[in-house]
Amino acid sequence: MSGPQYMGPEARDPRLRRPQAAPYPQAAPLGPPAPVGPVGPVGPVAPARTGPTTVRRRRRDDIAKYALTALGALGLAGLLRLISATADEGASFTAAVLLALIPLLVVLLTVWWIDRWEPEPPSVLLTAFLWGAGVATVVSLVVNTTASIAVANATGLSDSGEIVSTVVSAPIIEETTKGLGVLIIFLLRRSRFNGAVDGIVYAAVVAAGFAFAENILYFVRYSDEIVRTFIMRAIASPFAHVIFTACTGLAIGVGARMRSRSAWAWTTPIGLAGAIALHAFWNGVLASAPALYFVVVIPFSLACVALVVWLRWRERMTMRKRLADYARAGWLDPAEVDIITTGSGRSAARHWAKARGPQAVEAMRDLLKAASSLAALRQQALDGHAEADHAAQERELLETVRRSKRVLVGW
Repeated sequence: MSGPQYMGPEARDPRLRRPQAAPYPQAAPLGPPAPVGPVGPVGPVAPARTGPTTVRRRRRDDIAKYALTALGALGLAGLLRLISATADEGASFTAAVLLALIPLLVVLLTVWWIDRWEPEPPSVLLTAFLWGAGVATVVSLVVNTTASIAVANATGLSDSGEIVSTVVSAPIIEETTKGLGVLIIFLLRRSRFNGAVDGIVYAAVVAAGFAFAENILYFVRYSDEIVRTFIMRAIASPFAHVIFTACTGLAIGVGARMRSRSAWAWTTPIGLAGAIALHAFWNGVLASAPALYFVVVIPFSLACVALVVWLRWRERMTMRKRLADYARAGWLDPAEVDIITTGSGRSAARHWAKARGPQAVEAMRDLLKAASSLAALRQQALDGHAEADHAAQERELLETVRRSKRVLVGW
């Protein structure tokens, strides 16, 4: 079999021209395996090494992540204990938690669908969820209650305090605390924050945690009107908080892809302003004019769905372009690029591997994950955000590709 057709600088570098192994069996849904041998960078990447500074930074980021996770867990535990203590009976609290799990499951399944091309680490998603449920909710509850009482005492009107808390304090405090969680995750995981889709995913998980805790509070508080409350919060508006906070997450993600490393400093306030405005409109205008739900909310929600679908499509096209770079260097076959970057291709690949046993399933999973990470890593370098250990990460991922394909060749 002839070797791959090299293009660009790879074609002029004899060190990258290596013989190919035998192709997969005809029954396999993949093309020829990548060349084996020493790993060389593909295109303009940063020739750096992993040093003590990188190791210390990662250790520091891990400690911060664990601290945030613990803080969120403590906050959620304390909030649930407070809510259960104020419930009329234990059964109402249990029912509230179970009912709150329904919209949470819907949101998390949606997040999984959005993020399935390049899944974010479960541990970081857990941190995001607990920040929303345990930190943002507790801070917002304290500040909103304080603001409501202060305005009511100043004006002598309890309704004034409620209005200010709902239309002014809640949108500002809640969106700021939720957005802060997304921003902290971005700063801790900047090297793996790959754009708008990642921003939306983390924002959605933070908002899902916040809505989960808030729904429990509402279901307990209005247990005498539980059916109406459940319909309004879990059926009519399960994605309300997600849409609000997604404005901030989208802005952070857009800033992450810009050439300037400090772009997030001005994109984040823009997204936060949009989140606050939407939240205030929802709490103020829609609460007083429910008929606008069908005129405004449904069309706007459909527009948000269309935006997410388009962003996912653009991410897939970016992945295809970056993996094509590795295909030109011989690490992937063009047919494999098509498989990795299409839902039907991935499904067929997994089905083929499943029929051949656990070893093939594991190799296929590693191949798909490594290829997605390679595309994101290379795009990051092209955006001008290559980390100090970029070359080492690329070599590790390419070795995973080579090893996985060797296993699959055996079938």
